[in-house]
Amino acid sequence: MANKRVVITGLGAITPIGKTVNEFWQNAVNGVSGAKNISKFDTSKFKTKFACEIVDFDPKLWLDHGEIRKTDLFTQYAIYAASEAIKDSGIDLDKMSPFDVGVIWGSGQGGMTTFEEELETYHQNEKNPRFNPFFIPKIITNMASGMISLKYGIMGINYNTVSACATANTALMDAFNYIRLGKAKAFVTGGSESPISEASIGGFNALRAMSTRNDDPEAASRPFDKNRDGFVMGEGAGALIVEDYDHAVARGANIYCEIVGASMTADAYHMTATHPEGKGATKAMQIALKEAGLNPIDVDYLNCHATSTPVGDVSEIKAIQNVFGEVPENLKISATKSMTGHLLGAAGAVEAILSIKSIQNNIIPPTINVENLDDFIPKNMQVVTNSAREADVNVAMSNAFGFGGHNAIVLFKKI
Repeated sequence: MANKRVVITGLGAITPIGKTVNEFWQNAVNGVSGAKNISKFDTSKFKTKFACEIVDFDPKLWLDHGEIRKTDLFTQYAIYAASEAIKDSGIDLDKMSPFDVGVIWGSGQGGMTTFEEELETYHQNEKNPRFNPFFIPKIITNMASGMISLKYGIMGINYNTVSACATANTALMDAFNYIRLGKAKAFVTGGSESPISEASIGGFNALRAMSTRNDDPEAASRPFDKNRDGFVMGEGAGALIVEDYDHAVARGANIYCEIVGASMTADAYHMTATHPEGKGATKAMQIALKEAGLNPIDVDYLNCHATSTPVGDVSEIKAIQNVFGEVPENLKISATKSMTGHLLGAAGAVEAILSIKSIQNNIIPPTINVENLDDFIPKNMQVVTNSAREADVNVAMSNAFGFGGHNAIVLFKKI
């Protein structure tokens, strides 16, 4: 039996540069940085004192008291973004069997903030320890998918993926595969993260992975620039409604694009570093292209994983050259983490949204903060820097790589 076609029919987002998809997209096109000094805790003892925070998020405007009391912020972001995507899709869940719809979500860290808060409370009162009865449900990563299904009565396939910073692309790929195999008609998928906490900042500082450009936070995330010194932490969520093409057409849905390929590989190289020659990433891109029936020259835009780390950016460019040639003829690339920061397990979801919007609008968002393009990038490679570029975008690729050597690639095509 032939595989079913799979399309995107709804988008939802809450990011450091926009609390709606349209606001997010416009700020990305305009090159707005979301980085600023951290307000969530006292950073005086930390090497990095800034991040890409979401400001003025009031969950009471979107969630009821019970949902707030029982959930960590990463789940609240997930419910918010999923609600926006369901609304955007126009899908009427009441007219579908609840078993035909599923939720596949992703988060790299889950409820780390709740975990820290509960341990702090415990140590303040060790003689009479008390824990919140929702402590465990709040911290486990699968609670995001569980709470979305509870809110909307979705009873189909339901779970969370965890593959570090490749997590959301993994979730999207799984939703794609289940639909094309005929095991569901629609999924709510994406990823969320709320990692701006003392333990996260301290832990990534210990790894020497984060920028310490404290005197100029807005310019700290600078993928491909000679003077990059690490990534900038971000938070938020991205949600996508992934749907069987025939089902979407039958209900008259607005279709953003089609998913035509997705793949995963492992580097099997290092716990936290990407393969220096981009070996795993190269193969993952090649598999996705083959699955989609596309040649490298067919890809117009690649939203790079590029986090602004000295090593990671180099290995990704090498992988791109392995797949597309030393100086790709048609390919334009950019790294939007320069604006949003790195949303860890949610990164793939928000970057998928920007890739899809680039197809819809024929505009490629920029890599900001590039003052001196690093010498490892060929001079004629089309890196979109500092300002958005108008271009025909029929096919977009979104890359995501994670600690543990996870490589996850998704291909979108204009329909």
